[in-house]
Amino acid sequence: MKVISGGISAPKGFMATGAHIGIKKMKKDLCLLQSEVLAEFAGCFTTNKVKAAPVLWGLELQAKKAKIKGLVVISGNANACTGQQGVEDNYALANTFATLAKVEADNVLVCSTGVIGVNLEIEYVTAGMQRYFTCMSDDPDSARLAAEAIMTTDTFSKSIAVEIELGGKKVRIAGMAKGSGMIHPNMATLLSFITTDAAISRSVLDSALKDSVKNTYNMISVDGDTSTNDTVLIIANGMAENSSIKKGTEDYATFKAALDYVNKKLAIDIVTDGEGATKLIEVKVTGAATEKDARTIARSVTSSNLFKTMIFGADANCGRILCAMGYSGGNFNTDDVSVKFRSYEQDEEAAVPGHPQEDVLHFMEKSALLRFDEGIAKRLLSRSKIFLDIVLADGEAEATAWGCDLTYDYVKINGDYRS
Repeated sequence: MKVISGGISAPKGFMATGAHIGIKKMKKDLCLLQSEVLAEFAGCFTTNKVKAAPVLWGLELQAKKAKIKGLVVISGNANACTGQQGVEDNYALANTFATLAKVEADNVLVCSTGVIGVNLEIEYVTAGMQRYFTCMSDDPDSARLAAEAIMTTDTFSKSIAVEIELGGKKVRIAGMAKGSGMIHPNMATLLSFITTDAAISRSVLDSALKDSVKNTYNMISVDGDTSTNDTVLIIANGMAENSSIKKGTEDYATFKAALDYVNKKLAIDIVTDGEGATKLIEVKVTGAATEKDARTIARSVTSSNLFKTMIFGADANCGRILCAMGYSGGNFNTDDVSVKFRSYEQDEEAAVPGHPQEDVLHFMEKSALLRFDEGIAKRLLSRSKIFLDIVLADGEAEATAWGCDLTYDYVKINGDYRS
């Protein structure tokens, strides 16, 4: 696998663009994506009981096993809690794209993000779609515009493209995502769109996506809020002309590894860009009895506001870690827990000769509290990337979750979100 340029339109047969049409005051707010041919798709959607109109539409198309020609993304207005008018406006977006592309509305996915509870001014939105429809292109600049157009409070756009080889054919997978606030396990105000020119059946695509989401987007947390709009979509048009990928084969393993790479990169970008965040936190739990226990414990720690504020203040009040583990609902032997902080990636471990004391902070060994140097703790916890290892003694299962610190700026950003 190799990382390539080109963004969301790097796979064969995809075009995209992004533009400002007036939903926001100044920033881009419309993204259009089109496949040259009708494509298979799979999706994962918010677990929030209150679902935005585009989510309901996506679930409907998923149930119909619809083929997909295009995608419309609106940024600045969530079209959530907007009643029947919101449903009709969502259909108008799909139908406008479909008319321009000479397909049916059922061949067009729609997503939106932004303020909840406000209706779209649909006439100028559809007029903007008509104005920019012919601007879609497969060039990298257009892909960049598309990635920028889905942003809300994000401070940078998030995209990645990779290339693999399946049966002698070059296959590409690309993704773009947005997310900064309302990010919590089981997805949140998180939109992620993945394109691939791989030939793959809907059922195999669906299986690969769900398994990948479980260990990437569903393992990040910024603020504990799960939104009405979060969606991850993958669209596969088969234009690489590889033999259709079958589950359980070497080709599937190669494809899945590349998909995981794309999703993990985007997920970490999202939590790195958490609203007001200054630090990325990775929590790895090993030695758990089950994967569910490991996932539950890791997510509980990254979601703890007390832990997140501890990281922000670089204050080694590490009892908060055990507290979050204890109320997580995950099972573990409380008499045999080890905890340490690192300031380097595990795969860089060999490149850290001797592991200088300031690079590792042992807090607990087999549930015995250890003495540690407060100065070293302050320096380590002040770094922009912090790694926490939690070692249990209950089994062989493990899981990794990602989070960020909780800062004063998070309150400022969300205190005047609409202004």
